[in-house]
Amino acid sequence: MKELVLETAKAGAGLVESFVCQNADRIVEGATIMARCLASGGKILFFGNGGSAADAQHLAAELVNRFAMERKALGAIALTTDTSVITSHVNDYSFETVFARQIEALGKPNDIAFGISTSGQSANVIEAQKTAKDMGLFVMALSGKDGGQQIKFADWSLVADDASTPRIQEAHICAGHILCGLVEQILFPPSAAPLPRL
Repeated sequence: MKELVLETAKAGAGLVESFVCQNADRIVEGATIMARCLASGGKILFFGNGGSAADAQHLAAELVNRFAMERKALGAIALTTDTSVITSHVNDYSFETVFARQIEALGKPNDIAFGISTSGQSANVIEAQKTAKDMGLFVMALSGKDGGQQIKFADWSLVADDASTPRIQEAHICAGHILCGLVEQILFPPSAAPLPRL
């Protein structure tokens, strides 16, 4: 059992390290995009299923409350939290459009739609990203495996290329934490430095 613990930790740490190293520039770019959205009064709409739904809620909370510093609240919503909206929509329409409907209701062209899927094939995540693009939102995606169909409907994406869902989730939340930390540094710098240029 101890060997299993150590092997699991090693596998997870290895994927996270390679994922972050390979995507460091993309992560900085993503944080800058998020910061520009928030600085201009936009908001970030996070969504996903299962563990990715938990990640959506986690990252929204990091922005609305705080990540590593005391600062004003930042606009973020997890579309996975309103049980009345979710269950009524699934009952009356379809699970495939449960996030797209909320994007339609809450999204504005200055906002970001941020989809999370470990497979890259989640139909409701892809449908929400399509709706967001049609409405003029900027679409960001955290995906897994080979990225699937999800990354075809994203303006910015990171893909944790691994077959293991738990390992992909570990890479996703690490990237999410780094994004939140960078957003804070960009928006609330110790000295008023300009936003990095893309």
